[in-house]
Amino acid sequence: MNENSHSSRIKSIKALTFGEALFDIIKGSAHLGGAPLNLAAHLAKLGAKPAVITAVGRDELGKSLFTRAEAMGIDTSYILIDKKRPTGTVTVQLQAEGIPVFTINRGVAWDSITPGEKEFEALSREEWDVFCFGTLAQRSEENRKTLKRLFSEIKAKYFFYDVNLRTGNYKEEWILSSLKYTTILKLNEEEAASISCMLSGTPGTCKPLTSYKAFCLLATEKYPEISVICISRGPRGAAVFHKGIYEEVETTPVEVADTVGAGDAFSAGFLYTYLSGYGVSKAASIACILGTYVASKPGAVPDYSKELIEELKTQGLKLSLIKN
Repeated sequence: MNENSHSSRIKSIKALTFGEALFDIIKGSAHLGGAPLNLAAHLAKLGAKPAVITAVGRDELGKSLFTRAEAMGIDTSYILIDKKRPTGTVTVQLQAEGIPVFTINRGVAWDSITPGEKEFEALSREEWDVFCFGTLAQRSEENRKTLKRLFSEIKAKYFFYDVNLRTGNYKEEWILSSLKYTTILKLNEEEAASISCMLSGTPGTCKPLTSYKAFCLLATEKYPEISVICISRGPRGAAVFHKGIYEEVETTPVEVADTVGAGDAFSAGFLYTYLSGYGVSKAASIACILGTYVASKPGAVPDYSKELIEELKTQGLKLSLIKN
């Protein structure tokens, strides 16, 4: 389908996200967060049908997370309740330009996402448009085992890997293993440089990233199942790579409130647009609009303004299902 055409029928996109669901503690206030949950929330706002596989504690934060996720239109069928561990929390300190620094607590519920056979059977019976995962939740052995099984049993058209590196919470082997299952890769500029070192260097050395196009060519050469690469570039927009073609998409700079959740909004915008049948250029443009909007507002999942909705519709998206 070309960039300017689109079916008059709105497709109900089914997305499944896996990983951390938690509360970000920003300036003393608790904000619902975690990349997989943020992504699902934005997809729901756009009209998709997302479900999340995660775990929460049997505590007040866990109850609140369930209630709020349901209110946002997220399927909570696969949110597990951990009787031993508390619901996850992250302390967020905002630096200049709203850049967050995360202190991610360990030993929390989402460190042990272990569905039972009943949940696995239900998940395997579904047909998903996309299965979304990241790196952070792989810090526990239990989650790595669960994710490996999901890769083999989930029926999904696309496997979306948002690298989303957090200092002290990843290993190279987890990333390289994840790339084997990836069909759509999303990362930011710093992550592209880090992974470039992993792909092109030898132990203890790093060959500098010469260009994003070179990175995309290298990544797809080593992992041919990757059909799309999307690199978010903050106020400079995004770069996308598909079928050997590299493009850069600009965005309109905004005054940043904080960047928490902006990457997840970017991912949601890209996935929703791409899975609705548009090309990667249009998908990247929509992703930039959503990402910069969220960066201009406090919190990871702010309400969508009428101006934003109109802008998305002007871009050609069919958003009659949009939720605010």
